[in-house]
Amino acid sequence: SAAGVLVCLLEYPRSKRKRGSTMERCGQKYLTAVVKLLGPLTRNYYIRAVLHAALAVPAGFLLSTILGTVCLGIASGIYLLAAVRGEEWRPIEQKPRERPQGGGTMKLPPSNPPPRPPPDARRKQPEVGG
Repeated sequence: SAAGVLVCLLEYPRSKRKRGSTMERCGQKYLTAVVKLLGPLTRNYYIRAVLHAALAVPAGFLLSTILGTVCLGIASGIYLLAAVRGEEWRPIEQKPRERPQGGGTMKLPPSNPPPRPPPDARRKQPEVGG
């Protein structure tokens, strides 16, 4: 059960993407602090791949835990592939929200009217099929 707690601790916090935005999971900031404290031991995907593979070995000897073994083995392979591609776990930092200035954010009204269809197309079309 301690192995399950360790895997949950590592897997729950999402990593920040290189491009785009990443949604933080509910309560992730608390586990992110723990993962950050462990430093390169948890950020490096090579170490995570070895850890998952090592946790899969003892579980493979019992028939009742074979499904968990398969899952840990697949996770180990995925982490190894990600590590070869140069990825690592990065925490999601919250950006401080900038308060909008009162007069600076007001936009000018549009100078051109919105496009409208020609007068013929604006009339209601008679319903067909009735």
